[in-house]
Amino acid sequence: MTRHILSIHAHPDDMEILSGGTLAILAEKGHRITVVTMTPGDCGSAEHDPDKIAGIRRKEAAFAAQMIGAEYICAEFRDLAIFNDDMSRRRVVELIRSIRPDLILTSAPTDYHCDHEATSVLVRDACFAVSAPNYKTGDAAPLDAIPHLYYMDSIEGTDRDGKPVHPEFGVDIEPYFPKKRDMLAAHASQRNWLMRQHGMDDYLRTMEEWTHYRGQCLGVKYAEGFRQYKHHPYPTTPLLQELVGSALIR
Repeated sequence: MTRHILSIHAHPDDMEILSGGTLAILAEKGHRITVVTMTPGDCGSAEHDPDKIAGIRRKEAAFAAQMIGAEYICAEFRDLAIFNDDMSRRRVVELIRSIRPDLILTSAPTDYHCDHEATSVLVRDACFAVSAPNYKTGDAAPLDAIPHLYYMDSIEGTDRDGKPVHPEFGVDIEPYFPKKRDMLAAHASQRNWLMRQHGMDDYLRTMEEWTHYRGQCLGVKYAEGFRQYKHHPYPTTPLLQELVGSALIR
């Protein structure tokens, strides 16, 4: 059965770093993929003004998504301005209702960046609201049920204190690592910014190191880690685990 998977993270390139290989697997299996970034990455440059870099990064994100046949949408929040308030929640609920996914991958609740953490809580709470008909948003109809919800790894697999955040399960992406790398390479505008702000001289190599580390933790060369959100009344059946098939690492 074909499913619709929504990957929603804060910025262009977050998805590629943390779940690009898994989404490539799902796309190859024939599932529909929609990639959403909460912002267009408008603060991610020291050379361009916000509008200029946002335009560049939207195009890069769309190109990366196209590599696996995915649709790209920007939710048009702004960098460092994602907050867990009612107006923002209604925007995210309306977005999810319009996309109508079966399964959502989103950012970890604890991560180094405030936009990542705000995205995580907004998506979590929006999932509860998407099927509540009295929670009014826009024109999109409420969903029949809460979608399956999964958290990606945090950046470097740690919390803000540097303590490891262990995944519930992993996905072996070794055969799909070249595709993941190509998708991230589409975000070429980020090299100078990541060097200036993050001290990362080669963001592709750094991504490979992180993905290899997660793989080593799980007994393979390259892996991506996930945790399923199972609190009442969210779905608890292992949908993503089933969809990735033999790539699953328990």
